[in-house]
Amino acid sequence: MNPLRGIALKIASVCVFVTMASLIKATSGHVPPGEAVFFRSLFAIPVIVGWLVWRHELSTGLRTSAPLGHFWRGLVGTTSMGLGFAALGLLPLPEVTAIGYAAPLLVVVFASMFLGEQVRLFRLSMVGLGMAGVLIVLSPRLNVDPSGADIRQTLGAVITLMSAVCAALAQVFVRKLVRTEGTAAIVFWFSVTATGLSLLTLPWGWVLPAWPELIMLICAGLLGGFGQILLTSSYRLADASLIAPFEYTSMLLSIGVGFLVFSEEPTTQMLIGAAIIVVAGVAIILRERRLGLERARQRKAMTPQG
Repeated sequence: MNPLRGIALKIASVCVFVTMASLIKATSGHVPPGEAVFFRSLFAIPVIVGWLVWRHELSTGLRTSAPLGHFWRGLVGTTSMGLGFAALGLLPLPEVTAIGYAAPLLVVVFASMFLGEQVRLFRLSMVGLGMAGVLIVLSPRLNVDPSGADIRQTLGAVITLMSAVCAALAQVFVRKLVRTEGTAAIVFWFSVTATGLSLLTLPWGWVLPAWPELIMLICAGLLGGFGQILLTSSYRLADASLIAPFEYTSMLLSIGVGFLVFSEEPTTQMLIGAAIIVVAGVAIILRERRLGLERARQRKAMTPQG
């Protein structure tokens, strides 16, 4: 265990994923979301395979005993990715990031519904607080008055929220898979499944990317694989409850990239809503960390000494 290195790798993975999203956003005016998913998934595969070869885990890392579980996780996860990529072409990057924070909040609800996990009042209240923050971010985009928000931005808000719902469901599938599957297998088979499923969007009009777009799409795929390796490695070095709050550094990065690269100025309402979501998410993480430490102490106290 090396907590500082784990935190550094987590922050590095966040930087890589924000860069990846920025590249996808830069191509979104011409390249359809399904095609972007294809490049993102296909070019992540050689990075992941190379990592497994370097770790001498290729033979075991690709082994699976739950192919159907990988398919369902891939289906929901690919849907989330495609919707998220579509949203990047309709909304500012910081807003997509902020609304995406609804996913870990929804995981709490879905884990209770589908996995039977116990949800106490504190977590439930924090989920409610976080979703209130999501509504604050969404509300300017949900004005259906023709004189109000642009219909494209309204569509973008709805799509982003749907992406968060699918991402939360994908995490529920992952929680089931980790009972029998290794992390490497989960990451690899998701990329394979997403690559195959993205080809189903061909009838919706793929395009021949210009050379700059092609380079950006390939880089997005390579960064996606590299970011996944950084993320996985960070959780090998430190407790998840310690590392998870650093996910929210993506908000600062998204605001900076949105302003400097895409000339997107965050609104006060978006910042307030994002802050509420972050507070709720961090509160849940810290609460779970404290409960985990208490349970560990109780187990230690119950262990026979001598």
